[in-house]
Amino acid sequence: MSSSIETGVGTAAPQAGGRLPAGVYLLAFSLFAMGSAEFLLAGVLPAVAADVGVGLATVGGLITAFAIGVVVGGPPFAVVSLRWPRRTALVLSQLVFAASIAAGLLVGTYPALLITRFVAGLAYAGFFAVAAVTAVGLVSPDRAARASGVVISGLSLAMILGGPAGTFIGYRTGWQGGFWLVVALTVVAAAAVALLLPPTAGAAEPSIGRELAAMRRPGLWLVYAVTLLSTAAYMITFNYLAELLTTVTGIENDWLAPILVLFGIGAYVGLAIGGRIADRRPHRALLAGAAGIALCSALIAVFAGQAITVVPLVALLGIAGFVLNPAIYGRVFTVAADAPTLAGATTVSAFQLGIALVPIIAGVALDAGASISAVPWLGAGLALLCVPVVLLERSRA
Repeated sequence: MSSSIETGVGTAAPQAGGRLPAGVYLLAFSLFAMGSAEFLLAGVLPAVAADVGVGLATVGGLITAFAIGVVVGGPPFAVVSLRWPRRTALVLSQLVFAASIAAGLLVGTYPALLITRFVAGLAYAGFFAVAAVTAVGLVSPDRAARASGVVISGLSLAMILGGPAGTFIGYRTGWQGGFWLVVALTVVAAAAVALLLPPTAGAAEPSIGRELAAMRRPGLWLVYAVTLLSTAAYMITFNYLAELLTTVTGIENDWLAPILVLFGIGAYVGLAIGGRIADRRPHRALLAGAAGIALCSALIAVFAGQAITVVPLVALLGIAGFVLNPAIYGRVFTVAADAPTLAGATTVSAFQLGIALVPIIAGVALDAGASISAVPWLGAGLALLCVPVVLLERSRA
């Protein structure tokens, strides 16, 4: 990834040593602004349902619409924007995202919200994919995974701060208030990217064929399998934590939000740790993360009735889950070093697909009569499935 053709970086030469360039942190802030829209909706769903006149089961489709947009949006955007300047692709995706959220708020009907959430998901996936490639192009190859980890940390901050803050604002100004804040922050971030991000360029020669050829490499799909399995592994426990904590652990509702924030803090710590070790020992980071998810999930299941044990395990699960992410991007950009854009976009889709599979997997188990305490065991099993896949990918490296 040393040439401008491979990284997509033009006048901005990759920096080696010392602190990461400011552009990497700007991309992280941009992802924080956009990612907050994904996490705050869950907190205001009852208010949205009441306002647009649909039931809770129906309004949940807004979450699904966004997720589908992310899953299908990244790869096509990567191909379409392949020869655009990176900065242009980033700013365009940010503005489309902001416009979509704003349009849904202004029209205010459920069909409008459904459509605009889907379009916002498309734009979000496009930004995420291009931002990861751009961040890698701004640094030397030995710091690629760390730069990716910093960008993804914006998503962790959205989980820790953006979602809860947006929900807090929404219940005091109307549920739209938090989303208007997302729109404003995204526009500010887009202006900053346009003005402050170093000039970048798309591929200097036609390279769609090269990008598609890279997607035929088996090692890449092994990394995608790790991405999907590991994401589903920690998210299946996280998504059902509220139910487990209240019905089994006996935690009062007022304590749920602070405990769930611990997961986000753990995720931020995990990204910091993973970013430091993934460039030199990516497979060790992947194996450690998978083992950590399996162990934490199993312990949550075993000690579900003991708050003093479960609460710190929530933070540890966040650390273990997100230790993997920089290593995942590091392996993707190593396997597809000559064609990173489409490969990076598909990584984003794999993450979101892992999240989308969680309700299906958990639903099958719960419908079959399993207790809520069994859900973390599913997470442990999914994490253990990652281990042979990581070992197989390492043997091919």
